[in-house]
Amino acid sequence: MKSICFYFQVHQPFRLRPYRFFDIGNKHNYYDDIQNKWLCRRIADKCYLPTNRLMLDLINKYEGRFKISYSITGTVIEQFKLYTPEVIESFQKLVDTGCVELLGETYMHSLAALKSEKEFAQQVSMHTKLMQETFNYTPTVFRNTELIYSDEIGRMVKRLGFKAQCMEGAKQVLGWRSPNFVYEHRDHNGLKLLTKNFQLSDDIAFRFSQSSWKEYPLTCDKFVNWLNAIDSPNCVNLFMDYETFGEHQWEETGIFEFMRYLPEEVFAKSSFDFQTPSFVANNYEVKDYLSSVSPVSWADEERDISAWLGNDIQNDAFDQIYEMEDLVKETQNNDLIDVWRHLQTSDNFYYMCTKWFSDGDVHKYFNHYSSPYEAYINYMNILSDFRLSVENLMHNDK
Repeated sequence: MKSICFYFQVHQPFRLRPYRFFDIGNKHNYYDDIQNKWLCRRIADKCYLPTNRLMLDLINKYEGRFKISYSITGTVIEQFKLYTPEVIESFQKLVDTGCVELLGETYMHSLAALKSEKEFAQQVSMHTKLMQETFNYTPTVFRNTELIYSDEIGRMVKRLGFKAQCMEGAKQVLGWRSPNFVYEHRDHNGLKLLTKNFQLSDDIAFRFSQSSWKEYPLTCDKFVNWLNAIDSPNCVNLFMDYETFGEHQWEETGIFEFMRYLPEEVFAKSSFDFQTPSFVANNYEVKDYLSSVSPVSWADEERDISAWLGNDIQNDAFDQIYEMEDLVKETQNNDLIDVWRHLQTSDNFYYMCTKWFSDGDVHKYFNHYSSPYEAYINYMNILSDFRLSVENLMHNDK
């Protein structure tokens, strides 16, 4: 028995509007509502709606043999409710088939696990509640923001009651091991670890339409041959952004047709089936125990957290937002707490990344700033105004 495990990340941040120094103390609306609405509508039409129709067709065609999983952030659900409610309905239809698993996440797609266990736990709880209310579903497998994982994060996830966690199959963690097996936390604490096969995942997510790639064009037959060539796998975990379909890879590239015919090719020419993360975690033996003292992620060649916290401006912004945690929560003002949490979204720090030489195209995608320094200045102007609002409220209460 061997399985293909598809997991798709569904996320959009609330993008911040241009916020100037002279706005501080005068304007308290931080979001670019026009751009957020336009992008949500565009991506819904190009990706979410047609891809959900395709996935539902595949589930029905193969009578439950085709299974997939999603991690859907709170911030994207909020935007669906505001701008494209039909997208939520299309995901609900998928979940209702019983062939779709929903994974746990941080509600705000934040980096809280790196800074505050208390805030991390609260956001995970918020996300679980959202999944229950929206889809009548309680996640049992966890996917941290940006696939960020370390031994300590694994311990936190285990304490929150999850039975498995998805992570990057980073070479500095796996070493000589294959990503195509189930692993367990180094503490032998029962937390199963599902490691992404980044080579095959990225062949679809990043290289599919790259004409300079030596394997271009990627066909279903070729991909299944690669699957069959893997040495005695249990599971091949294909983790990628859902926007791969129709947005990162436009319809004209043939990405939808590739996905439409891949299950047929898999069933006809391989011994693989399609399963969800919880099935894989429950039904395959643990191959070994993994340890990662330092955090790893999906990003760039380094597979570390330097895409978000790799320079001084990122670390300054990150430190300052979390320095406000106790003060913000002390206000007991739900509106302020909500804004503070939205400012934690990892994209805000990703836009400040200066690693634009080797991985520039990835970092520029959906980036509405002309430079990382502009992103930093804009963010810090907003943070300055937000801090004033918090301090004024606390002063008035006294």
